[in-house]
Amino acid sequence: MSYSLIHNGTVIDGNGRSPLKNGAVLVRDNKIEQVGRKSDIRLPNSDVHMIDANGGHILPGLIDTHVHFIFDGVNFIEEMNTPFSLNYYKAIGPMRRTLEAGITSVRDAGGVDLGMKQAVEQGYIEGPRMQISISVLTITGGHGDSWLPSGLDFGLIPPTPGRPSGLCDGVEEVRKKVREVLRAGAEIIKVCSTGGVLSPTDHPEFTQFTPEELEVMVQEAAYRRGVKVMAHAQGAEGIKNAVRAGIHSIEHGIFVDDEAIELMLEKGTFLVPTLLAPLAVLEQAEAGGNMPEWGIRKSREVIEIHSENIGKAFKAGVKTAMGTDAGVMKHGTNLRELGLMCNVGLSPMDSIVATTKTAAECLGWQDQVGTLEVGKLADVIVSQTDPLADIRSLEDVDNIRLVMKDGRIVKNLM
Repeated sequence: MSYSLIHNGTVIDGNGRSPLKNGAVLVRDNKIEQVGRKSDIRLPNSDVHMIDANGGHILPGLIDTHVHFIFDGVNFIEEMNTPFSLNYYKAIGPMRRTLEAGITSVRDAGGVDLGMKQAVEQGYIEGPRMQISISVLTITGGHGDSWLPSGLDFGLIPPTPGRPSGLCDGVEEVRKKVREVLRAGAEIIKVCSTGGVLSPTDHPEFTQFTPEELEVMVQEAAYRRGVKVMAHAQGAEGIKNAVRAGIHSIEHGIFVDDEAIELMLEKGTFLVPTLLAPLAVLEQAEAGGNMPEWGIRKSREVIEIHSENIGKAFKAGVKTAMGTDAGVMKHGTNLRELGLMCNVGLSPMDSIVATTKTAAECLGWQDQVGTLEVGKLADVIVSQTDPLADIRSLEDVDNIRLVMKDGRIVKNLM
């Protein structure tokens, strides 16, 4: 049994409450035992490892609900020439960078297989805890279908022994595909109910999968002890089809309209904005990257309406969880998303709650992580800056001075 006390800091507990000055968090083994003012913390008789926050801010471990560890900045030519197993080794650095940015939990939205998750859990590599979807379900010619008019297939997330192809058409093919992905170890099902920015033969507003196909996904997933479905959904009709089918979270939500917002409020559907994704496409293009013409063109088309509609949805009360689509941009730069969320109407505290409490609820992990509360896993970070005064200060990973995951210190610059 071991104890650690993180003290001499201001506690922002993730619940949206006012910050607590002179705060402290007492950790016993891998659980939070007490949170409050240091003067009110009852220390045990045994030795306590004292960790001085040096006047910084003590927060829950942060959560990104939409990443892709299988790539780290999109480069189609490079990916087409990379042996599939090399991608697993290349993911080691991005996982570590994500953790060092203060993100202790993620939902991988396609690419990570069960072995990669287990490599972290069994201590072979350092990374955030992961909820995995493994494959991305797509119709023929849909967002997850990487066939090119040349007849070639660039295969951004190609099938491998541990990652089934996500291509499926028709109710019975969809039913079988969900079962295959669940068999491979998926903890959430990922589907594309619309086209997207980086797919070569469609558009974000194209509607994909029928309502019946989406419904059978939700049904089959629910049979597996309540597994949920997340939907890449950018066009309004595809968003509404997904919400009506009972899908748990809408990813991107670019063209979400008033009717879709009302449906999401009625159903309690989560929205994961990924505001950083189209911006990152344009930034990489400007930096001379290998972004395809169609991705650049569609990013320019959607970037302003994306921000406008996400702001409208948040203002209406839609549950908003932070997600970035990291992999489109470099991993470890995830916390740029918080500043973008504030640009569309969230306050700094709102963006922190979206990255902690609401993100944990989106993953169904609210009993374990997301807030600094007694009994939860000891995922704790210390920022040397005040994120409420300058939310963008979190973008500098050097400002994240301490990262504790599951009671173990994995980064310490104190």
